[in-house]
Amino acid sequence: MSSEVHHFINLACALFSKTWIEFSGQGPDDVAKNLKSEGMFVRGQTDSGTREMLRRYIPTAATFGGMCIGALTIVADFLGAIGSGTGILLTVTIIYGYIEEIKKQKESIF
Repeated sequence: MSSEVHHFINLACALFSKTWIEFSGQGPDDVAKNLKSEGMFVRGQTDSGTREMLRRYIPTAATFGGMCIGALTIVADFLGAIGSGTGILLTVTIIYGYIEEIKKQKESIF
């Protein structure tokens, strides 16, 4: 793939990740609301201060995470991996989810 395609993939992944946090209920306002409802707080911060702090960090972390996924896809393509980097990531995530579910079921039995 060309360099322009790599830049597009990375940019698209970053933008999608940043947009996804708002639609999935994981945005700064939602996280602040969940923290407050669970009685958790950030020491030295008011509710609005916590919300502002989360607005600084959550979108940045989501964008960086999206860029990492884009980079994984590009590296997998460059190395000629069977499937795409995103497919590999999805497979690992699904397997990890199954492992966690099995652990939960074992804990509930004993």
